[in-house]
Amino acid sequence: MSRFLALHFPNLLTDYLATKKTELSGKVYVFTLSQKNRIMVTAASKEAEQQGISAGMVLADAKAIVPGILAFDDRTDFNKKLLIRIAKWLVRYSPTVSIDLPDGMILDSSGCSHLLGGEEKYLESILGKLRESGYTCHGAISDTIGCSWAIARLGRKSPIVMPGQQYNTLLNLPPTALRLEQPVIERLHKLGFDKIGKFIQLPASMLRRRFGNETLLRLGQALGTEEETITPIIVRSPFEERLYCLEPIRTKPAIEIAIERLLEALCERLSKEGLGIRSAELKGYRLDGKVTETKIGTNQPTHKVPHLAKLFELRIDQIEPDLGIELFTLSAVKTEPVLIHQEKLWNGRPGLADQNLVQLLDRLAGKIGPQAIRRYVPQAHYWPERSLRPAVSLEEKTEVRWQRSNPRPMELLHRPASIQVTAPVPDYPPMNFRYKDELHMVQKADGPERIEREWWMEKGEHRDYYILEDEKGRRYWVFRSGHYNEEGSAWFLHGFFA
Repeated sequence: MSRFLALHFPNLLTDYLATKKTELSGKVYVFTLSQKNRIMVTAASKEAEQQGISAGMVLADAKAIVPGILAFDDRTDFNKKLLIRIAKWLVRYSPTVSIDLPDGMILDSSGCSHLLGGEEKYLESILGKLRESGYTCHGAISDTIGCSWAIARLGRKSPIVMPGQQYNTLLNLPPTALRLEQPVIERLHKLGFDKIGKFIQLPASMLRRRFGNETLLRLGQALGTEEETITPIIVRSPFEERLYCLEPIRTKPAIEIAIERLLEALCERLSKEGLGIRSAELKGYRLDGKVTETKIGTNQPTHKVPHLAKLFELRIDQIEPDLGIELFTLSAVKTEPVLIHQEKLWNGRPGLADQNLVQLLDRLAGKIGPQAIRRYVPQAHYWPERSLRPAVSLEEKTEVRWQRSNPRPMELLHRPASIQVTAPVPDYPPMNFRYKDELHMVQKADGPERIEREWWMEKGEHRDYYILEDEKGRRYWVFRSGHYNEEGSAWFLHGFFA
């Protein structure tokens, strides 16, 4: 037999502010929401209610009563996020918890209440903990979601409805207890149906004709003749492993063994779910009460123990065991699905899909830092400074191809450097140039390659690029800005070839 617990938070937002923002204590404030070109009050603090302000009032009228009233925008997503946070905490009381916007929650308490000594103690425990946290909360338990919802909000008697007694429980409640739309409720009141008991026995055809199918559906859900399900929130279990040490650990080999055991247990769980580690954190709890922390990161998700163990080995020197570590915890801070690449028998250029390359990059990042490793992807621009950008990740791909018709330098200066050039005649490559007080004699040259400025983005001169090789075999990418000028053209060095 199914049993459902409904919770109602009549002052959800004001209770939250009262617990988190003590500077509002004793002040008059309300929450507002725009409805039909009017700003309406959706919730009011206790101080506001004492001065005659209530939910449903126009904000302008509330300000006329209390000129200095504080108004907060009541965003529906804030309600949802707050309820989800509470629901995640309530998972300890039931594995199936669903939020009921804007101010409620439904728990499937079937088979759960006996763990706390029965439904009365079960309900008292939940309401007591919520009230200790500062939330005003009402609850009810019955066989159906609809009946529990009604008693939690409008019930005046026992919050626990005995099995099969929802019919008698609903008789003296108003139509709003059936979760009907406001026009239907107003129509019922006009006909004198101010209680559910006055129309619950009317023929179904009459109720359907006068009040629509929704009335029959909601009535059936409350009585249990119509099925109603809830959509529970999904609480992802944290991927964390613990290792208690029989004796305090201080040596490097012992720490390595502890890390390997933790990785074996954690990676086994991750592999079963098809996940891999992108970021992991190792904590060591010392005898003196302090905690040492070490983190690693990977370019691609992986659950390979040897590779992850090598990354932690690079960080063992950062662990300070002091008198000894008695507890280790390893948690996967960030996980992603593991993509298994299809390998070919004859493939000489696996590229970024090569796992050996990925593991090498991870080890280099562990030694010199991830900021020292960069990857660039092309952009659809002619102007050299805009023709590439840093890649977001190692897996990022783009449809834009690298420019292959003319060679480009391996190293491009962030800002072109001014140089002094000696050129014989217009459009001829330089004979020599001076860069950083060093004179370079040009032995070989290629060019010019004209690159026009992207006029739709900025104004300026075009560039004539040359590839120059000096007497030492070093190659440079230089350009003349604009057309040849007898009084002296402006030349710049923009990059270096390998």
